[in-house]
Amino acid sequence: MEQGEAASPPPAAEEEDDLGYRLFPDRNKKPQSFLVRSLFTFHNRCQLMLRMTLETNPYAQLLLEAMKQSGCTVFNDRHFSCENCDGCVSGGFDSATSQIVLCQNNIRQQSHMNRVVTHELIHAFDHCRAHVDWFKNVKHLACSEIRAANLSGDCTLMNEIARFKFGLKGHHQTCVRDRAIRSILAVRKVSKETAEKAVDEVFDACFNDLEPFGRIPHSKTDAKRAYRDFQNRDRYNANL
Repeated sequence: MEQGEAASPPPAAEEEDDLGYRLFPDRNKKPQSFLVRSLFTFHNRCQLMLRMTLETNPYAQLLLEAMKQSGCTVFNDRHFSCENCDGCVSGGFDSATSQIVLCQNNIRQQSHMNRVVTHELIHAFDHCRAHVDWFKNVKHLACSEIRAANLSGDCTLMNEIARFKFGLKGHHQTCVRDRAIRSILAVRKVSKETAEKAVDEVFDACFNDLEPFGRIPHSKTDAKRAYRDFQNRDRYNANL
């Protein structure tokens, strides 16, 4: 997830841990009318940027196609929601409603929207293809966070330079590990040691799980190539 995963309200027995729900206050509010929502610039801008991402971004297009082939077709109006969030998060995946939350008050650039949508679509893809226990199994959460950080472009060289982080050999893996740990800590009331242990125990397997890209897409060019390969792979399988 992009610094957080939206979650449905926890059962009463788990009130001591809100599972990150506090970061997405609009999840508890009654839906606003279209007229009221249309008056807010943040919401309109979020919707326009989302449409641009879904129509033009190769990362998102590949994931949408992969989910469709897995039996989980994504619909814009049903599976994406632009909302106001806590200041520390950009988006999240609400597994209870199968919705991707986009933080309209924190996403201000198209490139940022592209990364957030891609990141959360990876969580949605994992939710579709596997029995992920988001709330009770921290290793499951850690695995999806590793995959999202690895495959979404979160840790590209340019993004790391923008964060004033300059790495040597193995820097990409370090970035993925660090961002996965940060995301877990943002939505679960666990110790840093617990988060680190969960990430370390599943890191190798999850870092090397490159589905549906087949490669680590370090740029849009890589993502376009991966998308073409994915389409060609499907055509080949259809002719077997």
